[in-house]
Amino acid sequence: MQNRAAATIGVDHVGLTVADLERSRRFFVECLGWQVVGEKPEYPAVFVSDGVTRVTLWQVVASGGHVAFDRRKNVGLHHLALKVANLTALADLHARVSAWPDVVVEFAPELVGNGPRVHCMLREPGGVRIELVCTPAD
Repeated sequence: MQNRAAATIGVDHVGLTVADLERSRRFFVECLGWQVVGEKPEYPAVFVSDGVTRVTLWQVVASGGHVAFDRRKNVGLHHLALKVANLTALADLHARVSAWPDVVVEFAPELVGNGPRVHCMLREPGGVRIELVCTPAD
């Protein structure tokens, strides 16, 4: 098999369907410090960015209720992994998100496998799994 150059050059954005658009927007903007870079109220959707990564948040149409993602049963986005600068920043952010309304923390910062990377996992208020991860300096 011949190696080819990748036909793509990175991720432009990630689109996430959330249970509550306003609670998810507040989490990304007020808790994580992201900026709203656009909105489409008729859709409804909000576009947020940390200056590097862009995420589209869409409101689920829940006229008959919605089904939460189950990572063991559903095909789709397992989680969104966001980089954090260092261990201190990860600890500080973990404390902040743990205290944020409607966030469910799956586990506190721990080594990824045998390390050196460290991560924690949570569900933001709209139900999407988010991993916060850093690679400590050697």
